[in-house]
Amino acid sequence: MINRIVTTMAEALEGITDGATILVGGFGNVGQPRALLEGLIERGVKDLTIVSNNAGSGGEGLAELMAHGRVRKIICSYPRSATSTVFEELYKAGKIELELVPQGTLAERIRAAGAGIGAFYTPTAYGTKLAEGKEVRMIKGRPHVLEYALHADVALIEAWQADRWGNLTYRRSGRNFNPIMAMAAKLTIAQAQHIVELGGLDPEVIVTPGIFVDRVIHVPYGDPPV
Repeated sequence: MINRIVTTMAEALEGITDGATILVGGFGNVGQPRALLEGLIERGVKDLTIVSNNAGSGGEGLAELMAHGRVRKIICSYPRSATSTVFEELYKAGKIELELVPQGTLAERIRAAGAGIGAFYTPTAYGTKLAEGKEVRMIKGRPHVLEYALHADVALIEAWQADRWGNLTYRRSGRNFNPIMAMAAKLTIAQAQHIVELGGLDPEVIVTPGIFVDRVIHVPYGDPPV
C-alpha cells in the first residue's frame, strides 16, 4: 500500500545531511514550509546551500535557519527586503555566500531540472555582472546567456491538501515556487495543511502528482480568513 504520510518531523527529514542543496518553497513567507525549516534546525545539519526566491525575512523560517549558522550559500533572486536583516548581517560579515539569479531565470532553472533539460539560453542578464563568465550565443540577432538546470538533493515545500499517495494541491499564491521545486529534487518533503482521504481530491485540481513527492507531514496552521 502506498502511503507517503509520516507522523513525526524526524521521519520527514530523515536522510538530510550536512552539505546538502535544499530547495525551499515560498514567495516571501507565503507558502514557505516553516515547520520543516524549524525541524531542519532541530536536526542540526549545516553547511547547506539553500535555493529560495528570497533570503528570509524577520526571524522565522529561513531567516532563523541562517541565524543558527547552518547556511553556507544561498541562491535567490531577492535577497534584500525591509526585514531581511539576518541575511544582510551575515553577508556583510562574510559568513554567507550569495548567488544572485533573476527571478524568471531562477524559476526556469528549477523547472528545467524537473523536466530533464540540462541547460537553456535566455537574454535575461546579458551585458550585466550576472552574465560574466557565462557562454553567450546569438539567437535571431539577440545575445542569449547559457543557464544550467538547478538540481537539488532535497525540496522542502508547503501544500494546502495532500492524500496518502502524495498528491498535492495549493491555495492561491501559496502555489508559487512549490510545484516546480517538488519536481527538481532527489527527495521531496511536503508539509500539508490538510490531509484528505484517498479519492478526496478532484484529479482536475491536483497540481503536484504524488510521483514527485516522497514524504508528507500534516502541519495544520488553521484556515486563513476568506
